Amino acid sequence: MARLARADPELLYPVEHRGEDSQAHLAVVHSREALIRSRTQMINHVRGTVKSFGHRLPKCSAASFHKKVPGRLPSELAEALLGPMVETIGSLTEKIKDYDRCIEELATEHYPETRLLRQVPGVGSLTALTFVLTLEDSRRFAKSRSVGAYLRLAPAIDQSGEQDPQKRMSGEGDEMLRRLLVSSAHYILGPFAGDSELRRHGEKIAERGGKNAKKRAVVAVARKLSVLLHRLWVSAEAYEPLRNARCLGVQGEEVA
Repeated sequence: MARLARADPELLYPVEHRGEDSQAHLAVVHSREALIRSRTQMINHVRGTVKSFGHRLPKCSAASFHKKVPGRLPSELAEALLGPMVETIGSLTEKIKDYDRCIEELATEHYPETRLLRQVPGVGSLTALTFVLTLEDSRRFAKSRSVGAYLRLAPAIDQSGEQDPQKRMSGEGDEMLRRLLVSSAHYILGPFAGDSELRRHGEKIAERGGKNAKKRAVVAVARKLSVLLHRLWVSAEAYEPLRNARCLGVQGEEVA
């Protein structure tokens, strides 16, 4: 590296170090994620153990698990084995709620730019704050399209001769932010989201069919969402779900 810098410094890219405040606030997000993983693992353990005794627990959200399950546990498991674990799951849920409130306060008080990102349906305080903290400085990217590649929301490349197979996403980049964007993409393509260019983009890809068409559509929407969020952050514009379609409609009327 020293020789490269001596020969041509432009061959090397500057290293961006995250600030102490951003690092500390991002630690809050990662701590919440650690509790989520622990709770999920414990819930799966309880369900698996009960199933091995020939019983099934009712379907419910992770947040309400500790409230709906105690009365459904087999008597031989309730007191000594799974009862204390269900109580621990309830305690984790309360801690997660505390982190949610803390994240909401951080986003509101310290990072007002997250309001711009939350204009997009499916993007909440957690996703917006994680996006801002991970990128930290919107000016790092000259083009918003570079954000999708930075977060590795693009298929890995394995070109050989005339072959260019479409592979899965690489495991590089910020895994948690990528997972949050994919979760938002699921909402955008789901039954409760309204019409938008993001939704139309995903539906168009899904309609092509083929193996894993829906998964490719979700990833494509997540990639397009990352570009949109950066653009909203830089421009401070109001989000318009069908902006391009509206512009095309206006141009069509002028031509007519």
